[in-house]
Amino acid sequence: MLDLLPDLFDDHANELNLAAPIFNDYGGKKIFFGEIVTVSCYNDNSKVKELVATDGTNKVMVVDGKASITNALLGDMLAEQAVENGWQAIVINGCIRDAGTIATLALGVKALGCCPIKTEKLGKGEINTHISFAGVDFIPGHYIYGDSNGLAISKTLLSF
Repeated sequence: MLDLLPDLFDDHANELNLAAPIFNDYGGKKIFFGEIVTVSCYNDNSKVKELVATDGTNKVMVVDGKASITNALLGDMLAEQAVENGWQAIVINGCIRDAGTIATLALGVKALGCCPIKTEKLGKGEINTHISFAGVDFIPGHYIYGDSNGLAISKTLLSF
């Protein structure tokens, strides 16, 4: 399968919300879906680091980095740990770094762009809170679907 969203919208249009097309694809896994786990942070990826160390089976981390382009919220080491712990994907309203390495990993990664500067780790941020960006609400426990066509959200897991 090379495309997921067109078929999902053909069969479940009334159950899906489409995110604005503001993201670039960086991960080696182009099609992904899973339960939403959220992080809200600003130029501090402490909570991202905390979550990639947990079991991410059938889950997608959605990070609201407040559209900051001054620091990367994900790099190769955290992305590798996410793969090791079964995360399907990480979607970031912000930047990543180590894009070349991340492109080789079996992880979906969507972000606004790249920045080679890491964040400070100050322990700031929140996990599993309601966040909104790209014109949609990301609610923990809802589901997200991604491919090269974009991102979509549903309240329940849809069949395809």
